[in-house]
Amino acid sequence: MSRSAQEILLVPGEVDLATLRTIYQDQVTLHLADEARAAITAANQTVEAIVASGNTVYGINTGCGKLARTRIPMELLEETQRNLIVSHAVGVGALLPDNVTRLTVALKIISLSRGHSGVRLELVEALLALFNADVMPCIPEKGSVGASGDLAPLAHLSLMLLGEGQVLVDGELIPAGDGLARAGLRSLTLRPKEGVALLNGTQASTALALRGLFEAENLFAAGLVAGALSLEAIKGSAKPLDARVHQARGQPGQIAVAAAVSGFLEGSQILDSHAACGRVQDPYSIRCVPQVMGACLDNLRHAARVLEIEANAASDNPLVFSDSGDVISGGNFHAEPVAFAADIIALSVAEVGGISERRLALLLDTELSGLPPFLVPDSGLNSGFMTAQVTVAALVSENKSLAHPGSVDSIPTSANQEDHVSMAAYAARRLGDMCFNASAAMGIEAMAAAQGIEFHRPLRSSAALEEESVKKEKLNCNAMRTTNHYEVESGAL
Repeated sequence: MSRSAQEILLVPGEVDLATLRTIYQDQVTLHLADEARAAITAANQTVEAIVASGNTVYGINTGCGKLARTRIPMELLEETQRNLIVSHAVGVGALLPDNVTRLTVALKIISLSRGHSGVRLELVEALLALFNADVMPCIPEKGSVGASGDLAPLAHLSLMLLGEGQVLVDGELIPAGDGLARAGLRSLTLRPKEGVALLNGTQASTALALRGLFEAENLFAAGLVAGALSLEAIKGSAKPLDARVHQARGQPGQIAVAAAVSGFLEGSQILDSHAACGRVQDPYSIRCVPQVMGACLDNLRHAARVLEIEANAASDNPLVFSDSGDVISGGNFHAEPVAFAADIIALSVAEVGGISERRLALLLDTELSGLPPFLVPDSGLNSGFMTAQVTVAALVSENKSLAHPGSVDSIPTSANQEDHVSMAAYAARRLGDMCFNASAAMGIEAMAAAQGIEFHRPLRSSAALEEESVKKEKLNCNAMRTTNHYEVESGAL
């Protein structure tokens, strides 16, 4: 598969969410900043000096985890690094989606290039060459507890560097050796610290969480459009969107959502037609869209900040500090920040889908909506949206169970050396199912709301909600993305 001409320069520590989203969505070519190359080389020289000195340093010439006190003889160091990769490649289940795998490899490149991992520049350049040749590792989706990093997933990522197993090229499985040849490479012999650096880290969990974030962004923006359509369909009141109400509370997400929904409705003939109807209150699923969706927006903003930081993090162990020559064993591989961020996204996705289902139920209830039962003129002959709402109920109910936080679980591993784990990989992975469920629910609500608006013809809704070309622009949700920190202006979507 030929890649597009789009070029991305990675400056580790400064890679933003817009860049990460582009890597996730598009075919790109990655390049590494010169300063990162210098940092990689300096850290590797520190490791090589330790090996030459004969000093015992964890992760360089010792075993790992519970075997940290086991000194590895000099002549077995390279074999030990290879054995680490092969023995940890024990993931199971379906392979990660291609775009998640691509993002995982990119995040590993970024992390290793911070200059704290001690690997050779040759290793990072090999990962870059494989990425740019579209040679992707086969990474099973299950097997990480998010503690000593995503050990099993990252071991599967690393196998291709050794020429072991299979890789994906143009959607087909081929031997890893053939994939290396496609990228102009031969299998690597790992030097001290390199196997540990490849295995430790949160890149798989972070890639999965970023996928959830990116999909939740689009879902969120679509929820605002669907909410505005439903308000129009039931001839609801726009008074609760008054900016003074939301400024009085002061929650930033709430203020932004109210302004965005008001912008969608500007110029609506349907709203004007019942301006003096005396309607005081709508059900909460209509009236409290700013309060509920605004809280979700604030959650997504926080998760976005956490994941952007983590995407740039040095998260393996031990870390090399070449300015002082120190190698320090810590716990940056523990993925608790990612697990919490994923759980926060999950709560937001569940709520966005949940309030959408309530609006759909409202549309179908003729006593509350004033619309024909189940949104069809002859409800005896046609059940209309009756069972569509049942499908939505099933989807949002499933999301309630999936929203249970993964981060509150922990199960000890590695003979109790790793006695507290984050479960970040699961917390992030389940976001894919949740976003699918919520997007399907919201699509059905939008269809029902559009059907409801048809009963008000010849009155028209606003141009923003009526014009098909504009609708597509809205659902692309450029103004809602974390690229600009979810700054939402009236009519900006």
